[in-house]
Amino acid sequence: MTPISHQAVDDAARKLGIADFGRATIREVVAASNEVEQSTGIEYIHMEMGVPGLPACSEGVEAQIKALQSGVARLYPNINGMPELKKQASRFVKAFVGVDINPEGCVPVSGSMQGTFASFLTVSQADPKKNTILFIDPGFPVQKQQCRVLGIPYETFDVYDYRGDKLRGKLEEYLRGGNIAAIIYSNPNNPSWVCLTEQELSVIGELATTYDAIVLEDLAYFAMDFRKDLSTPFQPPYQPSVARYTDNYILLISGSKAFSYAGERIGVSCISDKLFHRTYPALRARYGDGELGHTFIHRMLYALSSGTSHSAQYALAAMFRAAADGTLDFRAATSEYGRRAKRLKEIFVRHGFYIVYDRDIDQPVADGFYFTIGYPGFTGASLAHELMYYGVSAIPLDTTGSRQQGLRICTSFVRDNQYALLDERMKIFRENNPIKTTTNQ
Repeated sequence: MTPISHQAVDDAARKLGIADFGRATIREVVAASNEVEQSTGIEYIHMEMGVPGLPACSEGVEAQIKALQSGVARLYPNINGMPELKKQASRFVKAFVGVDINPEGCVPVSGSMQGTFASFLTVSQADPKKNTILFIDPGFPVQKQQCRVLGIPYETFDVYDYRGDKLRGKLEEYLRGGNIAAIIYSNPNNPSWVCLTEQELSVIGELATTYDAIVLEDLAYFAMDFRKDLSTPFQPPYQPSVARYTDNYILLISGSKAFSYAGERIGVSCISDKLFHRTYPALRARYGDGELGHTFIHRMLYALSSGTSHSAQYALAAMFRAAADGTLDFRAATSEYGRRAKRLKEIFVRHGFYIVYDRDIDQPVADGFYFTIGYPGFTGASLAHELMYYGVSAIPLDTTGSRQQGLRICTSFVRDNQYALLDERMKIFRENNPIKTTTNQ
């Protein structure tokens, strides 16, 4: 017996057209679990959606309300971004990354999703010889969907077997072809939570310069490697970044996770000073102005949304300002995800699961917003399907570009009362799926 009937789960999957959980999108898994929850009345433990599970930062809420009350909603925002936000974004990067970026290149976007979309458009058109995006996987599945929507070719490899010294050779396999416009990765990584080291980032930066590729560094989970104290502004240690090792970079910084401000769709794309003013003949021929930064703002973002929510820019400016001033310790709030991950990992491992991406080269992977699990004898797709019968919903690693078999587990929606519930259900799961052991004769 399972906590939820097979019929209820399979009926929901058929209704939503899910024939294979290995191909299901995040939204489809969410819809299936919600459907079963409604039809059975049995509570699900939702681990599929990467949505903040903490209150929104009060400094942002107060600043946005004040801005709305002052009447900014009637005005179009400046396409370049509100000057105060650009100033505070530059200051935030200096405080927590330790690098200098002119406010001019700190551009507000409607969340990092729009930042990557506009970046893909810009970098894929900058040089006719370079039209391909290289993903250091695993990664956020929707970024590849963006490439498919735009018709931009992409290549991928799973970093699992290419950490440390092995990374250089693997990157050069792709870069030597001369067609790579940009390299993209998240750090900390969605979904594995591995964190690229300074040595690995120096290799990426060096090769980006050598092969003239642009690095798109997705910092959606900014400073959330909780093994290090990254909370003191203007003092090391800083958020690891490729920005120390090349001028060919765009940093994608989101308000969604660091400040739990996902609903307002606000972030910044921070373009290095040198790259912002670099002129590309192909961009000049197509748009008149060949500077990459101006093309990004006045062509791509203008065509996409003609600016970013005016009041949300006031919110993000206030949060950046308070963090750099040292009056807002945003990591103190987000460290809750690390505490949740530690408790969840203990439950899963005790019941026979294992952590798929378990190490950062020579140390255990950090506890944070995500982690990965596998179970002997199951593929990622079959495990995602099977756990639906136990009221647990998660996405297979297949959908993230991983070559490993397992699931991405998100800690954000887990409530305090659900740890005991998960423990009880995983005990039943193991009883129903005993792990086979082999003995050598």
